[in-house]
Amino acid sequence: MSVIAFIGLGNMGIGMATNLVRAGHDVRALDILPDAVARAVAAGCVGAKNAGDAVAPADVVITMLPAGRHVELVYGDVADGVFEHAGPGTLCIDCSTVDVATARKVISGAEARGLSMIDAPVSGGVAGAAAGTLTFMCGGPTGAFERAKPCLEIMGGNVFHAGKAGNGQVAKICNNMLLGIHMIGTCEAFNLAEKLGLDAQTFYDISSTASGQNWSMTSYCPTPGPVESAPSNRDYQAGFTAAMMLKDLRLARDAASGVRAATPLGTQSEIIYSQMEAAGRDDLDFSGVMKLINESL
Repeated sequence: MSVIAFIGLGNMGIGMATNLVRAGHDVRALDILPDAVARAVAAGCVGAKNAGDAVAPADVVITMLPAGRHVELVYGDVADGVFEHAGPGTLCIDCSTVDVATARKVISGAEARGLSMIDAPVSGGVAGAAAGTLTFMCGGPTGAFERAKPCLEIMGGNVFHAGKAGNGQVAKICNNMLLGIHMIGTCEAFNLAEKLGLDAQTFYDISSTASGQNWSMTSYCPTPGPVESAPSNRDYQAGFTAAMMLKDLRLARDAASGVRAATPLGTQSEIIYSQMEAAGRDDLDFSGVMKLINESL
């Protein structure tokens, strides 16, 4: 059994921390929101009062934070950060989705202090976090990855080592750029089929076994009906919000600009999801872009 400090208990973090508790680990839970800590305590975690309380006794520190600036703050840019309290050799696992440069900077800072660290952003949404079926995309030294793998396998069904520090973020933003492109294309196809007189179920039955088949169609169908578990059948209640998709598309845009990579479809997807933000509906699931495309937003 390890003592694990888990910092960041949002919709994703609470499920991840709960699975670690169920596996028998001593999880010290910390969040800026008292209600989030209370939920974690109800799930079996020990509530921490501050970073020192969470991190000092921990063998492993796991963070799940909104953006790069929060990762920098929590680890080292404030007096009461992880770096101040972590003992020598502590393993740090950052599961946040952030820009590649920030991931590499923070991991370098950890190594300079005698700590081990990887970036390990996730795919799978809130349902995957609760079920322990997330996909982890990890970057960092092989030794740190091997140490992290037993914890990650409790929280996820697929754990990949993508190479050097920051490469987990590379895999995540490229994957999610592709996902955003697929989702918009799938919405456009269903919308066009309907307007031309072909019902959604019939189009699904055909295309899901033809060359247009993709995950956004068969696992997360953006039109109500064909896939019972999809958010489209719950009025697009979010599993992964349009706001989070837009965040990842912006990260992809910035990364592409830095290496002069052409991503015209990624850029257009960002523009489309920005329209959901402008309409004040980026709280919908990212498949709710169907509402924008069929002009019902």
